[in-house]
Amino acid sequence: MIVGVLKLTFHIPHARSLKDKRAVVRKFRDRIRSHFDVSIAEVGSQDLHQKAVFGVAVISNEAKVCDAVLEEIARVAGLQENAQLTDRATELIPIGDDLYETDELDEQGDDDGG
Repeated sequence: MIVGVLKLTFHIPHARSLKDKRAVVRKFRDRIRSHFDVSIAEVGSQDLHQKAVFGVAVISNEAKVCDAVLEEIARVAGLQENAQLTDRATELIPIGDDLYETDELDEQGDDDGG
């Protein structure tokens, strides 16, 4: 299993209040949720009017799938009308070890005396 994580940082130049910022944050978050099967949340700078930081996570059995989904989300983020993407970072994290899955152990046989 692979967990893909994307951190997106935006500058929201027209936001003069947290209410202005929330409108931009909500629109972007809802757009990503409706188009992609991912988890997304605002994860930083909640008290700043002109900065928004999002965390996006996706899970797959293939790294290339995670990478492709996160790359497409980053592309969409770069096209936002009311916010400028200022930074992005991606990390793919393998979870577990395929060599120790029970199906493979059963096929290879284990040395438990039985």
